[in-house]
This record gives sequence, structure tokens and C-alpha cells, in this order.
Amino acid sequence: MAVTTTKGINKVIFSSSLGTLIEWYDFYIFGMLAKTISVQFFPEGNDTAALLSTLAIFAAGFLVRPFGALVFGRLGDLIGRKYTFLLTLVLMGGSTFLIGLVPGYKTIGIAAPLLVLLLRLIQGLALGGEYGGAATYVAEHAPEGRRGYFTAWIQTTATLGLFVALGVIMVVKGNMSDASFNAEWGGWRYPFWISILLVVVSIYIRMRMNESPAFAKLKAEKKTSVNPLKESFGNRSNFKMVLLALFGAVMGQGVIWYTGQLYAQSFLENAVKIEFMQNREILLWGIALATPFFVFFGWLSDQFGRKWIMLTGMLLGVVFYRPIFRTFLKDADAKVWMGKLEELHPNKKLSFADKDFLLKNDTVKTNDGTILFIRQVKSIYTYGGNQFAKTFTDTTQVKADCMLKVISTQVSAPVYSDKILSTALKWKFIFLVWTMIFFVTMVYGPVAAFLVELFPTKIRYTSMSLPYHIGNGVFGGLVPFIATLLSTTFTSDPLVGLWYPIGVAALCFVIGTLYLTNKVDKSIHD
Repeated sequence: MAVTTTKGINKVIFSSSLGTLIEWYDFYIFGMLAKTISVQFFPEGNDTAALLSTLAIFAAGFLVRPFGALVFGRLGDLIGRKYTFLLTLVLMGGSTFLIGLVPGYKTIGIAAPLLVLLLRLIQGLALGGEYGGAATYVAEHAPEGRRGYFTAWIQTTATLGLFVALGVIMVVKGNMSDASFNAEWGGWRYPFWISILLVVVSIYIRMRMNESPAFAKLKAEKKTSVNPLKESFGNRSNFKMVLLALFGAVMGQGVIWYTGQLYAQSFLENAVKIEFMQNREILLWGIALATPFFVFFGWLSDQFGRKWIMLTGMLLGVVFYRPIFRTFLKDADAKVWMGKLEELHPNKKLSFADKDFLLKNDTVKTNDGTILFIRQVKSIYTYGGNQFAKTFTDTTQVKADCMLKVISTQVSAPVYSDKILSTALKWKFIFLVWTMIFFVTMVYGPVAAFLVELFPTKIRYTSMSLPYHIGNGVFGGLVPFIATLLSTTFTSDPLVGLWYPIGVAALCFVIGTLYLTNKVDKSIHD
């Protein structure tokens, strides 16, 4: 029987959500610090390769989530929900803390990325068991007819975990210099270490939880599953529901979630070149303003069904992703700002920069008797309330005979970075990020209730966890890596990476439209 008192269900939601939020925090701080981590755990010399390698390790954590779903889902259906996701919490918190203790590449060489990869795989396995347990636990306590509303609180934890990760990183970064934050044992490690404190609190709370009433009833009646894996995937009708859940709902939900939040943050930092702190501020505001809609759409799905709310969110992403990301590039195009400034200052001999910094001034003698004078300058400009940096390198080659004779002078193409947007443009970007997270709330808010209602109690943990973690861990989790890889391979179109999530979401929309039903089950206690 489900919990019907407000106090009872609130306690269940708080206890489950806190631990799940902390696990998402642990999982996402790695992605939020990918650019910094790439410098620490990989050799210098190729920043793009290091970033891609870091994103690949980040993606590896997602790829093993389905295996975690099988291992811990089976445990959850055999021994219960409570102790299984207590174990996942300990594994996640411990591996996150240890990532913060791994020495950098300069200290232990190739062992550094290998150790981080191992710990990242443990994180992925733990998260694979966490979500299914928490969602099942809340759903099995929720009163009938309000399952979408109450499970939607669990759905907020993924985004709120990302919010907390961003907030902690910004607080740490805001209280130290760039050099201190980016040093081998610098401030970027603090968010990993903080995790252990959060985990201890959550373990204490979860130890005081009771088993879910639906599972407790099955256990008392000795009707629990003997072999959850066989019953989940060996049974043809149940396996059909697993496939339908994956390809008709969760696959599309996964790419919408990761495009609107993680890839958006990565794109703004690495392609648009928004300054570190403002980039994260934009995402923080977008998350904060959109999060209540998870609960709203969960509630709405109780009234009108889950199907069309989720599919509408997918369709909106398919239609609007490229226009939104194109606006990011167009509105923050520093080349345009620089052109406008040059029109205002036609005398090219006079610098009109706010500040000029000499980053490099080297002299190199070559074997053939020539000398290279290499100078790198970084200048800060302001246009229309937007601040940006322009960096270029000029190389002068001279013949070292009795008189220095200039052979050639080369000036590199300027690199624009560290953009700090005007207040008006910043809020426009916040609105665009909010819009994408609004799409996320439509697909993600109702999905826990949708999955729980597909499967019987004795194999629910296993059956719902696998499609969820394949859809989110594989299809969704690979969005930052695949999109970045496509963008660096096919450089003629900076938005080419978006075709991956757009294609997956479009396919899922078609399958879901044809095969999903909009039924809302009134009882899940079998």
C-alpha cells in the first residue's frame, strides 16, 4: 500500500532525492571541469586532443551505466530498494573523492588518465543503480493518481545536481586566482573533495529509511523474483516493453537532456568562447528558472497522460536547436564587434584596446643562420557593453649577416576569447538556455512515472533501469563527445554536432508517436 499522508511522502521524497542529487553532483563535476581536467591528466601540446580525450573518459562513465543498471537492478529486485541504492551512494561518493586525489600527468604520467578512467567507470556503475532505485522507491510510496507529480521531484535531482556542481565550482573559482585554481593541486580539486561530506550526510539519512511498501509486501509473501534478469529480458512481452521504453521515449529524452544542459555549457565555453564564470552563470540562471517545470509537467502528466508531453518536448528540440545555437554564435561574434571598432578607429597605427598584454617575446636562432623574433600579444576590447580578448602572434624572420635583413613577417589569424557579454545579451542567452531546459522538463518530468508503470513490482528495478541508462547513458551521455568530435572534424559547419541529438530525437518521436499509448495506470502494486 502506498504512503498517503503528506508527511510520509515528503519524507520519502526528501530522503531519496537528497542522495540522488548528490550522486548527480558527483557525476557532473567531472564534465563541468572537463577543460581544466584535460590539462591536468593529459600531455601538453594538443589542447583539442586533450579535451576530446577528457570528454571520452566522461562518456565512458555513461557507457557503463547500463551495466550498473543490470547489476544493481538485479540486487534491488532481490534484496530490496533501500540497501541497494545505499551501496550505490557509497561507491559514487568514494570514487568522486578519489578522483580529487589522483596526481596529474606531470607527476605519474600515463597512470593519471588510467586511474581517472577507472574511477569514472565506478561512478558510472554506481549511477546505473541509483536512479532506478530512487524512482522506484518514490513511485511505490506515491498515492495513485499522483505518481507523475511525486516522481517528478526525483526528476529535478539530475538538473539540481548539475546546479549544485556549477555553484560549488563558481564559489571556489571566485575566491582564488586562475593560477591557483588551475594548478596541479589547485582549487579545481575542491569540488571532488567536498563530495565526501555530502555523501556522509546522505548515508545517515538513508540508513533511517524503510523499505518500499510494495517490495516489502512481495517479500513477506515470498513472491520476489528469483532471477530478475531472466524475467525482465527472457520474457518476450516484458522485453518488448523494455525496447519500446528505450526507442519510443528514453532515447529521445536522453539527447534532449544532455544537449540542453551539458552540451550547451560546453558549446558556450569552447565554441562561443564565453568567459568561464559568466558561462556558468548563464547556465545556473537557466536551470534555476526552469527547474519548477519538472514538477509541473509531472503533475500535468497525471491529468492528461505522459506520452504527448514527452514527445512534444522532443519535437521542440528537433525544431529549435539549430536556430538557438546559431544565435549564440551570431550574437557573440567578436569578429563583428572588432570590425565595428575598426570603423570607429580608422587609424590602424594607434591602439584602441582597453589593455594590451605581451604574452610572449622570444628570439630563436635557427641552424641556417636566420633569427626568428616571435611576439604574442593579447588585447582587451569593449564594444556595446561586451568585453572580449583578441590574441595574435607575429613572427619576423631575419638574416643574421653583417646587417639584419628582414626575410618575412607573418601574423597569425587572431583568436577571440574570454567574452563577457553585456547585461542585455547575457539575459538573452539565459532565456535561450532556459528555453532548452524547458524542453528538458517536458521530456524528463513525466518519464519516471512512465517507466515505473510499464513493469511489475518484482522486476521493476531491473526492467526500468536498463532502458533508462541506455537512453541517457549511451544516447544522451555521448552528446558532448560526438557533437564536439563532429564539430572538430567537419569545421565548415560549427553546428554540425547538433545533427546527432536532432536525428536521435526525431527518430524517437516517430517511434513514440506510432507505438506508445497515453494510458495512465492507476495501480502499480501487484
